Amino acid sequence: MVTMKAEAQGKVLIIRLTGELDHYYSEQVKEFVEQQIDMNQSQHLVWNLSGLPFMDSSGLGVILGRYRQVNEMGGSVTVCGLNTQVKRLFQLSGLFKIMYVDQTEQEALDRLGESSCKTL
Repeated sequence: MVTMKAEAQGKVLIIRLTGELDHYYSEQVKEFVEQQIDMNQSQHLVWNLSGLPFMDSSGLGVILGRYRQVNEMGGSVTVCGLNTQVKRLFQLSGLFKIMYVDQTEQEALDRLGESSCKTL
């Protein structure tokens, strides 16, 4: 099971996932994030994965798909809060070459220059 929360800070959309992101939940997460990007007209996406102990390749597919979506709008994607297993999955996939990686959500927001907050 995965729990999804979204928070908009200016043009940045923060997605916080808790639980496991696998093929059972990937479509649900994809639809949720697409809806939030459209609703908030977000240019940048920050994935806070600190509450995610497990993710499989379908989860990577969801994140890569949203990368393409925000990249077309001139935005960027950041992942933060990665545990060892999830970090290794990103390393093996090569996604670190196209996405930013920060230790914390706050580091990502500081880099993107956003500070005000609206919880959704």
